Amino acid sequence: MPRSDKLDRYGVRTVDNEEFSRVLKIAMDNGLNFFDTANRYHGAMTPVDEVHRGNAEKVLGETLKGYDRESLVISTKVGGRMMPWANGGGLSRKHIMWQIRESLSRLQMDYVDVYLMHSPDRETPHQETLWAMSDLVHSGRIHYTGCSNHEPEEIEDFMHLASEHELHAPVTLQELYNLRSRGIEAGLVPTAARYGLSIMAYSPLAEGMLSEKYLSGSIPEDSRATYSEEVRKRIIGRRLAAVRGLSAFAKERGISLPQLALAWIINKQEHLGVALIPIVGVSNCNQLTENLRALNIKLSEEDLKETERVSSESSE
Repeated sequence: MPRSDKLDRYGVRTVDNEEFSRVLKIAMDNGLNFFDTANRYHGAMTPVDEVHRGNAEKVLGETLKGYDRESLVISTKVGGRMMPWANGGGLSRKHIMWQIRESLSRLQMDYVDVYLMHSPDRETPHQETLWAMSDLVHSGRIHYTGCSNHEPEEIEDFMHLASEHELHAPVTLQELYNLRSRGIEAGLVPTAARYGLSIMAYSPLAEGMLSEKYLSGSIPEDSRATYSEEVRKRIIGRRLAAVRGLSAFAKERGISLPQLALAWIINKQEHLGVALIPIVGVSNCNQLTENLRALNIKLSEEDLKETERVSSESSE
């Protein structure tokens, strides 16, 4: 979400609601109607402390009030820790039922389209989680469920239990996937293909590494690395040869590096045999407009191979 220059009473930068509203209008005007968030997100800070969790849902819900709800597809998540007490996180029935009420309240909606299990909860039986999710589907508070950051064997177990007990099975996965992080191709992609699951690819620009902003080796003002210590640690000291090589490869084809990175994911789905949906976060309207052009970029088989070769040739 776009960040404003204003600070809240805790000294944390706030979301620029006006710019965010413009971003959503451009998205909708261009046929994009799917918006992803989570109960733990803030929108302008990371990591998110206890006070600020849920802010992203509030901002999204408030901004979307002017749109027809049935024209929108909204995804949010459950499982991350929201409070320090027992059952303050995880995928128990108690936590799920509590957090769907909280998320719907913050979003100002009667239901969400996709409710994702944000991360594994290895203390709660999978069957308990699936029963809770299925009850939410039956009650109309969610339409579909999915998994995020789970191992292939965990997905397999969910699918098996859902079939055995006639419960609602996950229909989608949300996983880290970009030119620099392709780990899901070995296990999760074949699992998704086997069960007909789509994959939402988060961090398609590798936390900004594939946006060209860090090519100079310095951290630009207002980038994610300025307010996220984790991102800063992952970026500082990295060799950028591969990213520079990808940038040069993109320029040879008359496109930008972000457009190449997104087009690679979009074009890759045909080769992997699964539907891939990049989950793109932008800070302003210009970024969204540039990223949208990736939808019309067709990469040949040779382009895909060369892109991957350049990316891996200079890997850290």
